[in-house]
Amino acid sequence: MEGGTAMAETELLERALGYTLCALRPVTLRTLNRPTPCRGWDLETLLWHTDDSLCALREGIEDGYVGVPPRAEAESDAQVRAQADAEAADAGTEAGAEPRAPGAGTAPATAGARRDSVPRPSLPPDGERHRRDDPAATVRATASRLLGAWVAARPDQVLSVADLPLTAAAVARAGALEIAVHGWDIARATGLPRPVPAALANELLRTARQLVPSPALRFPLFGPPLTVPAEADPSDRLVAFLGRDPAWNAGGRRRAPSRRPVPPPGEASGRPPLTP
Repeated sequence: MEGGTAMAETELLERALGYTLCALRPVTLRTLNRPTPCRGWDLETLLWHTDDSLCALREGIEDGYVGVPPRAEAESDAQVRAQADAEAADAGTEAGAEPRAPGAGTAPATAGARRDSVPRPSLPPDGERHRRDDPAATVRATASRLLGAWVAARPDQVLSVADLPLTAAAVARAGALEIAVHGWDIARATGLPRPVPAALANELLRTARQLVPSPALRFPLFGPPLTVPAEADPSDRLVAFLGRDPAWNAGGRRRAPSRRPVPPPGEASGRPPLTP
């Protein structure tokens, strides 16, 4: 990624993990059956999926390879290729195409998209495998081991993801995006009013615009991007870009999207309006 180093991207991964671990605090065994923004998944299923993702990231840095189960290969191929294209764009070239600017060809579009399309995860984990375990405790332990493994990453390390080469920096950045957004999913499911921190959300939104497949290839990895007010906070803009409704909550009631603070009318007089 542009300006990326293994150290910088590991720091981004650490910030995403920290946010998600905070979102886990309200999780108890009694909350595991709550719905989540990932349609069709309860909180327990989401937690095991998150743990599987953390395990895959750790596998990548320790073994140099992230395998993809056969049933997931079709769904994941678009995202992996988008990551590879983003790296090629940073270098000024793209396999099989003319050079383009980073993020070109991935601008969100909503024409023809169904608003009820999901951010639906495609691979529920094997519930039998985890039935006797505490998923929240498992995610915490896996996150700790993951961070320990990525601290030792080499700046020039190249990993193989579904047989495509990607730098450790790119994989860490993509992992940070998934981890933070699932942290938001977890927070929404538990009713915790904790948006993605603004600085982290802004950085991940730039990543999402590079890595998330074009609208035609989003499903089932992501829903179509949703529209939010120009003054929406960075967290709302991030999750909306990935097809999640910022107003979603487990009780089925909509909340008003978060907005940036607006100064009192007297103070705002004569000043330009806030811009996104």
